[in-house]
Amino acid sequence: MPAYWLARANIKDPVAYKHYTDELPALFEKHNARVLARGGEYKVLEGDEPPFERYIVIEFTTSKAAEDFFNSDDYSNAAAFRRAPGVAKNELIIVEGGDATPT
Repeated sequence: MPAYWLARANIKDPVAYKHYTDELPALFEKHNARVLARGGEYKVLEGDEPPFERYIVIEFTTSKAAEDFFNSDDYSNAAAFRRAPGVAKNELIIVEGGDATPT
């Protein structure tokens, strides 16, 4: 079953953050992940204005693949750019695809 990274970001240093984002397309391809949304325009349809300005959705083949990618040396090396002090504030979760609502 596919799983998705759902990420939100506030970018404080766009130049430093770009070092991170420039590395991602090749890493996603290498790890068989697919970008569904990455930094596009968004509109709030309900609720307050969100505390984040950038939204990302990445599809992985499984939840394990998504978590393995997150824990990989490839990703850790790229993420070091955005994790540097003053570059960005990020949140990231993994959610399994499908409808898990009890019937």
